[in-house]
Amino acid sequence: MSKTIFIVEDDENIREMVKMALVSFSYEVTVFGNAEDALAAVFEGVPDMIIFDIMLPGISGLEATKQLRNNLKTRDLPIVMLTAKDTEFDKVTGLDCGADDYIAKPFGVMELGARIRSIFRRSGKSDVQPSEDITISDLSINNNTREVMRGNTLVGLTFKEYELLCMLIRERGRVVPREELLNAIWGFDFLGESRTLDIHVRTLRQKLSDDAENPKYIKTVRNVGYRFIGE
Repeated sequence: MSKTIFIVEDDENIREMVKMALVSFSYEVTVFGNAEDALAAVFEGVPDMIIFDIMLPGISGLEATKQLRNNLKTRDLPIVMLTAKDTEFDKVTGLDCGADDYIAKPFGVMELGARIRSIFRRSGKSDVQPSEDITISDLSINNNTREVMRGNTLVGLTFKEYELLCMLIRERGRVVPREELLNAIWGFDFLGESRTLDIHVRTLRQKLSDDAENPKYIKTVRNVGYRFIGE
């Protein structure tokens, strides 16, 4: 059975180009000019993937992604971001909202197809979340609600921060290499832009009130990766 993909792009020429490319790859494609119509359609019938332009009239692709990630029905829906920008900030912002991948315009049809196939190979339940609620040190993680408590305080984590923390906890007792974290959480080669991982670790530490120089939870192993040290 063909996989269904929603394309949300306000530029008609790009929208039709992407549609024709994906149809040629044997996907069933539905296109939208705005996120509002796409979100309404998603909640009527969830597709196998959705591709958002990051800049849209009305609700942006970033905001639409946040809404989908905050809904249990669409929490694991594969999402790709299209953006005309190619700066690290935009990549981090899109990925941190919960996107599985980004593609900067202009892009090639073959690259788009390869990225989509790669995401479908990885799609399904996240491998970095604990299978059940977990309590370690003074942290409590509710896997159903994706809530993290530090003592009696709710810690507001983004989608990727939550996955990063879960993977480090699951792999506690060993140093997790940077490449392994990037591949498991973001799922593709950052081609040298692994500073994205450092940014997420830094913000995660800030939210956990963890000191990088005297860590309670996350220890940096220079030139290798990170290790969760909480007991």
